Amino acid sequence: MKIKSKILVIAGSDSSGGAGIQADIKTITSLGSYAMTAITALTSQNTSGVFSILKVPINEIKNQIEFTSKDIKPDAIKIGMLHSSPVIKTIIKSLKKVKINKIVLDPVMVAKGGTKLIDNKSIKIIKSHLIKKVTIITPNIPEAEILTKTKIRSIPDMIFTGKKLLKLGAKNVLIKGGHLKSKYVFDIYLNKKEKVIFKSKRIKTKNTHGTGCTLSSAIATYYSCGKTLKNSCRMAINYVNHAIGSGPRYGKGHGPINHISVININKKFK
Repeated sequence: MKIKSKILVIAGSDSSGGAGIQADIKTITSLGSYAMTAITALTSQNTSGVFSILKVPINEIKNQIEFTSKDIKPDAIKIGMLHSSPVIKTIIKSLKKVKINKIVLDPVMVAKGGTKLIDNKSIKIIKSHLIKKVTIITPNIPEAEILTKTKIRSIPDMIFTGKKLLKLGAKNVLIKGGHLKSKYVFDIYLNKKEKVIFKSKRIKTKNTHGTGCTLSSAIATYYSCGKTLKNSCRMAINYVNHAIGSGPRYGKGHGPINHISVININKKFK
């Protein structure tokens, strides 16, 4: 298989392999592209929760982004876990230097087990500065509520919140609707010109660890390969649904999904 594009991921590491940088690399590789990384934090976690977080020094985050991009220029950037305001400010400065147009922001705020991964000052800087620098932001419902100080209980609420994010400066928004209790999952893509509701059948499972990281990396990958942003979202949602449906059921808590579900191995193992 020929490599289709190059993606730089700026995010935290997940020692259990289900989310974070590990999920990003698996997703990008499975979809036929080349993954590079700038790690913002190291976490010790498993499917039951986060045990500890070690923050990577600010200057090393900067070096990872700029030194990597100087040699192998990415076609797109995916941004995930940003744990402090100095990290966000540093990343904004680095983005100006590397000059990449296609940027996907997954505003990771709370881990699947409930651990808070970002402080309030950082949330303010995302709203006031970073959101304007990216192509699309992909919050789930709790993250969208935090960013807009709005309660979401329905699809109209999701649309209203998405419009509030556009007013904050977002160019495109994909609000993930998995947290709404319903037979189907509705993800809403919108910008100032269009609104699209993606409908998916809900898969009954507790093994959904890393779905947000996976979705945003899949969007970045498809988008970097020349797909429209809307189609990149649609294809990424399909990829994640397939990965959830074929999940390996590892761990005692919220287990990982199957990132390699799209790969067909033709040779028999000996």
